[in-house]
Amino acid sequence: MVKIASGLLLSVVFTTVMACNKKSAEKYNGSDTSGTVTAVPDPAVAPSIGFFMDSWAEKKFTAPPYSDKEPPPDAAHTVTVDASTIVTKVSPALFGNNSNIYMGQMVTEPLLLNHLKALNPGIVRFPGGNLSSLFFWNAVPGSHPADAPDQLPDGEGTLADAGYWYGGNTDGWTLAVANYYKMLAQTGNEGIITINYAYARYSTAADPVAAAAHLAAEWVRFDKGRTRYWEIGNESNGVWQAGYRIDVTKNKDGQPEVISGDLYGRHFKVFADSMRKAAAELGKTIYIGAQLLEHEPAIWATATDKQWNAGVLKQAAGADYFIVHSYFTPYNTNSNPPEILASADAVTKAILDYVTAASTAAQVPMKPLALTEWNIFATGSQQMVSQVAGMHAVLVLGELMKNKYGMAARWDLANAWENGNDHGLFSQGEPASGETKWTPRPAFYYLYYFRKMFGDRLVNAEVSGANANISAYASTYSSGETGLALVNKGTVTRNVELAFRNFRPGKRYYWYVLTGGDGGAGFSRKVLVNGQGPAGAAGGPEGYAGLKAWSAPVGERIRLALPPMSVVFAVVED
Repeated sequence: MVKIASGLLLSVVFTTVMACNKKSAEKYNGSDTSGTVTAVPDPAVAPSIGFFMDSWAEKKFTAPPYSDKEPPPDAAHTVTVDASTIVTKVSPALFGNNSNIYMGQMVTEPLLLNHLKALNPGIVRFPGGNLSSLFFWNAVPGSHPADAPDQLPDGEGTLADAGYWYGGNTDGWTLAVANYYKMLAQTGNEGIITINYAYARYSTAADPVAAAAHLAAEWVRFDKGRTRYWEIGNESNGVWQAGYRIDVTKNKDGQPEVISGDLYGRHFKVFADSMRKAAAELGKTIYIGAQLLEHEPAIWATATDKQWNAGVLKQAAGADYFIVHSYFTPYNTNSNPPEILASADAVTKAILDYVTAASTAAQVPMKPLALTEWNIFATGSQQMVSQVAGMHAVLVLGELMKNKYGMAARWDLANAWENGNDHGLFSQGEPASGETKWTPRPAFYYLYYFRKMFGDRLVNAEVSGANANISAYASTYSSGETGLALVNKGTVTRNVELAFRNFRPGKRYYWYVLTGGDGGAGFSRKVLVNGQGPAGAAGGPEGYAGLKAWSAPVGERIRLALPPMSVVFAVVED
């Protein structure tokens, strides 16, 4: 595709008949050079994407070094890419990840930083997760505010040591605020910051909400416009979260013992006013998100959960965007590969449908949707550190694009081994894992090649052929090429033939094949890329950045072999 001054996308109708002749277009497989040129406008930015598209930029494909590979002689399935039907420009904020305050100082880890530069997630969230509710960004250890109690009640009301965390802590095992900012600058990413909302609940100040909102506004002032995206709190509806329940004998503004969506929404407005005022003083624009639940609460859910979305939307209609979290598979369940992979499609759409319905019921316009934590909850078979987690990540990214989400950040860059129940994209080097520190897990490679081989516009892709068990996501580059992510969720090889509408293939196509190290249908801690794997017990090829693509000339047919449980990333020249 070629970008022209009018903002229209040029596409080639390569069929030898008419552009509307669908049958002829589907039969074309690569060698015809006749056709007409049509101009295809970009669609309007969806409300569920909104300002997250502001950083979109044209993407240019650079052909990688390659080795010639013979394509399969036949194919039972056809993937038809319609380059004239642009679903959406790809939000640049969909590829994010989460840092956390127990993964180390990051800037002291050159190996990790090099991987982050290569991955280029675009967005890195901080301080991340539940600990943001105990985090005082501008304090050193032991110097939390005097109105923050030494003990806090848990979800059942039992008092325990608060266990606060501090942004001024420079010990090697934690992540200081200053080093978070340095990491962003050194890796070329930007941040999303989760401020400590829970402080507004457990503070013993005369006006706890004002105290917490002031602390948040001071962070905005300190930030000086480096961060555009801010969240007020993390999973504040959850019984596991600090601030869910407070000691009312110490509270001085009449808050209830247990939080509600309505209360959070009223507090949200105070935070947002203080933070926006701070940004305005700097001449900066920031976007502030409010937390929503992503699915219908179960019958046994808390009263807080059952009324959360309605309460938040009633009070916090002025939020700039909506925040949801999802771990896709049932909690603490030994889910098998088909169950994990099926969740990407079903859950992604269900979240959007549920949030849209909630906003409609509240008569609040739909806002940009940010999935600021996502992964899988499957446990028991080392699913989280397997190649299946990588396949799932590819499917989730494709579905986020199709469903027009604005932002997403996977949880997380590094976590804890826990016998393979580890969400970390990188190993912390725990002896039980058998990995060296900062070894990329399989999911890293799937995310890396997705970024490398996918364009800047999502276009329609259709798969034909019985029992294909193939998911296909197609894109175009502003520089002209077509990029695809093809996922074979089945246990047998599927050969596919590429067909195109409104795109004329050029001289060559390039591809990478990612498979599990065991070559079967189970969970593997290894991933092979074009047959190349790790030297150790887990991960992928060490030289992934320079690994040669497979390539073939464009002839009468463009074909690819999709091995069992594989992902193939391919780009076809224009």
